[in-house]
Amino acid sequence: MVSRLPSNRMLMFVVVQFQEIFVVGLPSRTDRRDGMFLQAALSDMRIEFIDGVNGKDIPDKAIPTTFERERMNDASLGSWRAHMNAIQEQVIKLGVSYDIPLLTQRCSRVVRRNLTSALILEDDVDWDIRIKRQLQDLALSTRAITQPLPHSKLYADPTFPAPSKESFTVVPDISFNSLPTTEPPRISPYGDNWDLLWIGHCGMHFPFEDNPVIPKGRVIHLKDETVAPKKNLWTFNIPFTLKDKYPEHTRAVHHVQEGVCTLGYAVSQAGARKLLHELGLKDVTDGFDILVRFFCEGAKGRKYHRCLTTQPALFHHHRAAGPLSAESDIGDHGGGFREKGSTDMVRWSVRLNADVLLEGGTDFVDQYPDNSP
Repeated sequence: MVSRLPSNRMLMFVVVQFQEIFVVGLPSRTDRRDGMFLQAALSDMRIEFIDGVNGKDIPDKAIPTTFERERMNDASLGSWRAHMNAIQEQVIKLGVSYDIPLLTQRCSRVVRRNLTSALILEDDVDWDIRIKRQLQDLALSTRAITQPLPHSKLYADPTFPAPSKESFTVVPDISFNSLPTTEPPRISPYGDNWDLLWIGHCGMHFPFEDNPVIPKGRVIHLKDETVAPKKNLWTFNIPFTLKDKYPEHTRAVHHVQEGVCTLGYAVSQAGARKLLHELGLKDVTDGFDILVRFFCEGAKGRKYHRCLTTQPALFHHHRAAGPLSAESDIGDHGGGFREKGSTDMVRWSVRLNADVLLEGGTDFVDQYPDNSP
């Protein structure tokens, strides 16, 4: 199905940018690099690649270990190390204001460059043509649940910064259409009280009611036209509360609980330093996405950190046409062949609308139209 982008909305949003965008990927996957560079150019972004790491090249002595256990598989170790290399960069380089153009790499680079914020992506993700509008909405939402109310030490979410006996177990939803006025942020357009924004994932829960640590506030955006119909939404996390409880085309912004897959995440300068400490210097027992879950929730010897997310995610896997064996460099996707490329849950895919964008068109293919069978 073809949809037309209204001309009067092309430039109506404020471009909410990160200082850098880091993309992690193996140098040998030139197909993915070509695709990511094209997508970034078509979205008016600049990206920088962080080379993936072959886990076989990581010696045992370089893997933090405090108890006797088996070495993790090489693919997972390589992914962990590549992410940590990207984070380092942010801390060392002098920080600058957050309104410069986007770039692309990973975790250690965020630390080394002393960046105020950076976005880190996998090299096989795709996003909606309207990503900048989505990021603006995200920024408004995260500020609503993490910034203090004007001239006050109180927050719109009574469970933030931490639930207490006096705060509500179940917090009323905050409507995106009537967001509270808060103190303007000084550091980031997303607010001054976050470590990580987990905005590319394969599944996420709303914070559990009985969790004593994670704030329960959520911003609910009804009638978000960038959200695919319910029949096209999926998750690894069951129950899928967003789909079961809310109407069609609902987006939610809330604190992280049991995230899966690190397809895309942003880190603040403070968050990057904490990630190096918690994930670079403590036991590497699980895949990187599960380690990030421990980081966010305060599990497995890590402290709790302020992580926010959106459902559905903003960055999703692009599944290119071709042999299924090329789909992952970590897991085995077996044989077979995909005749047609697709991107999970992204309506106006940049990758799949490349021909239209290159020709300067505005009649975009909607992967998941409302009236499809």
